[in-house]
Amino acid sequence: MRSFFRPWPLALILAVLAGGAWYGLPAQVAPWLVAANRHSAGLHAAVVDTGTHRVHYLQRGSGPVVVLLHGIFAEKDHWVDFARAFPEGYRLIIPDLPGFGQTGRDPARPYDYAAQRAYLQAFLDALDVQQAHIAGSSMGATLGALLALHAPQRVRSLAFIGAPHGLRSAQASDMDRAIDAGRAPLVPQDAAQFEAMLDLVFAQRPFLPYPVRAQAQAQALAQAASDQRVWGAQLRDRYLLDGVLARLQTPLLALWGGQDRVFHVSGAARLRELLPAAQLQVLGEAGHLPMMEAPASSAQAYAAFLALQPAP
Repeated sequence: MRSFFRPWPLALILAVLAGGAWYGLPAQVAPWLVAANRHSAGLHAAVVDTGTHRVHYLQRGSGPVVVLLHGIFAEKDHWVDFARAFPEGYRLIIPDLPGFGQTGRDPARPYDYAAQRAYLQAFLDALDVQQAHIAGSSMGATLGALLALHAPQRVRSLAFIGAPHGLRSAQASDMDRAIDAGRAPLVPQDAAQFEAMLDLVFAQRPFLPYPVRAQAQAQALAQAASDQRVWGAQLRDRYLLDGVLARLQTPLLALWGGQDRVFHVSGAARLRELLPAAQLQVLGEAGHLPMMEAPASSAQAYAAFLALQPAP
């Protein structure tokens, strides 16, 4: 007697199984997607012990060192699309800063700017990097500026890929208003607040595969209490950069999103006032994270800036 069921094509069976895993097992699928994305950009994962943390980082290539620093509650993989568009001829190093990503957080240690600057110097020491071009986003931009002010011999050039944290702006941003109302918009407590956070940091959301987005949401909600402590430490330094940036002597490129709801674009005028020699570009359609929203054009602008820097 012939079977009532016809055999399913193998490809269809695999597609159904993959679809079930895609939505049903995001924590298992996300690492595979992340690894594939890194591989497509030629990036390799590594880890180094700095004495206080085991710092996880991505790296690629050889030549002058370029270090890319993420922002608060972000991670190294936010730079992968930017790195894919970045030219060869440089040694890219992209860490998960202490307290974030795979590097993790020690509840007994501080994660304010003073501590992060010391952690960054220890990371560079552990890799025997004596001098580097530093580019950062938000908190990472401010951290790069603080390193350049504290140890200028170690920073060949500085770039803000997106607005830095710590400058006053003539017009309050949406995040400024939320902070003034007593809220912490980058520390979501539920799924709705997580979606609102994505809308805050992106003018146009980049494509994020469902498992990656779901895993990011799960991690953000699970560590909300710890993130609140880190948020409080940064809030105490809300305008830290405004009081020190004028002393910066390092060549600077600043790419500021014209649609940034985290740090209003009017802050670019303050940056120009403090550092009139800086190369400043306003990216009209970008939000707070241009390395994710406009990775190709941001990488090209940064590469053009680096090409103008003198050899050591």
